[in-house]
Amino acid sequence: MSEKNLEALFLHSLKELYFAEQQALKGLPAMARAAESEELRSALEAHRGETEDQIRRLERIFESMDQRVEAVPADGILGVIKEGQAVLERFAGGEAFEAGLIAAAQAIEHYEIARYGTLIAWAEQLGLSEAADLLEESLEEETDTDEILSEIAEAAINREAV
Repeated sequence: MSEKNLEALFLHSLKELYFAEQQALKGLPAMARAAESEELRSALEAHRGETEDQIRRLERIFESMDQRVEAVPADGILGVIKEGQAVLERFAGGEAFEAGLIAAAQAIEHYEIARYGTLIAWAEQLGLSEAADLLEESLEEETDTDEILSEIAEAAINREAV
């Protein structure tokens, strides 16, 4: 029987977050290409580099725990991505397309923010201070990206969608 303690839950959730970041990395180039606004395109392109760094940080955590780097499919992120794709397909070519693009990107950010926050709390409880620090760095980037996307939406995109 496998372990069912907090460390096992932390490791499983880390694998799911690793999967989620890989999925985000795959989708960001297409999202950036789809953006009509230069500001939105730049924000999505910048986040691609951050996502690559976040993946490397997760790999460092696996290594620090003497665990194999592994992704476990996470239904939650797959659902968020599928939902975002449906909105983008429905509103392609319309005035609200970029508002939908931002909403899809923010849904992914919010999923990741929730996961990072939980993993930080568990890492601290488990005494994994290096992991907590690495996760905190990624959480700050995710939060910053969410704020940037909100600012872009509120400054122009949402008004243009009306």
